[in-house]
Amino acid sequence: MNGLNLDDYIRKVPDFPKKGILFYDITGILASPAAFQYCVDSMVSLYKDKSIDAVAAIEARGFLFAAPFAVVMKIPIIPIRKKGKLPGITLSKKYKLEYGEAEIEVHKADVPAGKRVLIMDDLIATGGTLRASRELLETACAVVPEIFGVLGLPFLGYEKALSPTPVTTLIQYNKES
Repeated sequence: MNGLNLDDYIRKVPDFPKKGILFYDITGILASPAAFQYCVDSMVSLYKDKSIDAVAAIEARGFLFAAPFAVVMKIPIIPIRKKGKLPGITLSKKYKLEYGEAEIEVHKADVPAGKRVLIMDDLIATGGTLRASRELLETACAVVPEIFGVLGLPFLGYEKALSPTPVTTLIQYNKES
């Protein structure tokens, strides 16, 4: 696009949220209008010629990227939230985390049956939340043609976890760096 190096805007924080974890912080992208615009422009460029009927955004940072994308693409946003955050009739999906279990929900009425829904998040690590999101949307009869993340950590195995759905990212780290 404009030659911007996204890596310059991603802070690597060792031992967060606990010892031994390297946290990839995307707030530098959000703090830079140029870097954020680069992400939105890149996402639109990737999907403008693809048949996408809606974007499912993962709470919370996925919302930040999905919102401007949806406005430009003129498509609805489907929020996927942690259990207990949505007031209407919901569908839910439990899934395993590294240490424990979590549950996500979506408003049943928000999922367009038979339509193509792109799932979007800021970072893709192990793929567990995204896999659960895909299964949740597919339970509601949506079609998930692709999963998008601004940043990907393929060394954590998300491609296998999300197979056969294609995964696209703007930047990848193939090892902790």
